Amino acid sequence: MTLEELIEEVPALVPYFEHMPEELHNRYTIRVYPPGTIIHQKDYKLEKFGIIAKGEHRVINEFQNGNVFMIEKNEPIDFVGEVTILAGMEKTSVTIETLTETTVVYFPRKDFEDWIVKDIQLLRLVAHKIAYKLYRSSYNRGARLFYPPNFLLLDYILKQAAHLGIERKKEIIIQKTRQELYEECGITVKTLGRTISKLKEDGVISLKKGKIAMTLEQYHLAQNTIHHYVNY
Repeated sequence: MTLEELIEEVPALVPYFEHMPEELHNRYTIRVYPPGTIIHQKDYKLEKFGIIAKGEHRVINEFQNGNVFMIEKNEPIDFVGEVTILAGMEKTSVTIETLTETTVVYFPRKDFEDWIVKDIQLLRLVAHKIAYKLYRSSYNRGARLFYPPNFLLLDYILKQAAHLGIERKKEIIIQKTRQELYEECGITVKTLGRTISKLKEDGVISLKKGKIAMTLEQYHLAQNTIHHYVNY
């Protein structure tokens, strides 16, 4: 696939490449990754910048004790390595893992650094994306520290249910392992088990083959009662 073909397939890319220097037309590579692929590893030397054209991914922070903390999930158009480059750092600070099939356009780091100096439009687009993520993070910061696990997990389940189309399907099953729930909600696996039991006891969720399930009736009940858990 060429860059021109990709832009034709994803018109939202047009503003990003509108003023790309002519010499970069021969200096890019396009990679397509399957779900579950690490495309950006924490603490590695950053040698290329990427524009994520298609596919969803999650940004995670890995620690030496083996724990994983999910910072955010993102959709295209997004970037790989932009924070490291704009911060003037050599190594990456986070890991990026694909959630769906993902298409990324890569450029050598030095080429991008030269490009962004010349292209104010691209700089504004990148800066806007970073600012949006910081705004979202700041707006939600502290929730995992100050809200009880019952609230955090039920809030997560409600968002997942809406995303999975519970109003149309009438019932959904969240196909997440306990480890994935721990990483995405920030609740320890031990506490997670107790929290799931409590939500089930309160009638706002069910379990089907070990997975969290929710009917439309439970969804509406949970919407009305979630704030009760803040004072639990």
